[in-house]
Amino acid sequence: MLKLGGFAVSNYYNKVKVALLEKAIPFEEAFCMTSQDEAYLKRSPMGKVPYLEIDGQFLCESQVICEYLEDHYPENPLYPKDVFERARVRELITVMELHMELVARRLYPQAFFGGTVSDEIKKHVEKDLAKGVRAFKQLAKFSPFIAGANLTYADCAAGVHLPLVSLSSKIVYGRDVLDDFAPVRPYLKMLNERPAFRKVNDDRKVATEAMAAAARAKKG
Repeated sequence: MLKLGGFAVSNYYNKVKVALLEKAIPFEEAFCMTSQDEAYLKRSPMGKVPYLEIDGQFLCESQVICEYLEDHYPENPLYPKDVFERARVRELITVMELHMELVARRLYPQAFFGGTVSDEIKKHVEKDLAKGVRAFKQLAKFSPFIAGANLTYADCAAGVHLPLVSLSSKIVYGRDVLDDFAPVRPYLKMLNERPAFRKVNDDRKVATEAMAAAARAKKG
């Protein structure tokens, strides 16, 4: 059986997890945190999560894992049949991850971990994030799913990344960079009503509370 390594607070871990659930692929979860230990680097060369264990072999990087899942488990496809439309799905994923989530990630130390971010970084992030959001608005369809009529890997990414982009920008800048894009909230609500997304979100909440409790206990 496939083993998904990582932890339920990670959005990239949850992207793969929701894809596995939507495709009805049996898998086990192997709890682990990011690490630079030699043993862990054999599973994930960058020391990140998630990784996927397949009969003693390992794959890392969430999008690579999703591509493998689609190739090896063609049932319940999460890519359109049309080649151009498949490329459109990958285009949306790239914009959300490279030009939105990874840009907003520079705000996370202040937004979520009690740290601070310099005014210079805030300025650069605000400028770059505006470009990413502009591209996202141009590409997203919401009809009803983000790439068209059917659920795709773009929805698996959107469901875990967009809330973080929204929340981090709201905390740091006092405004949600997606607030003026009306389709986003009802779209995320629709996703969260699906059993796979609901389970991932419920597991994330439990894991987040457990991590917060552990942090409080450590301080005490």
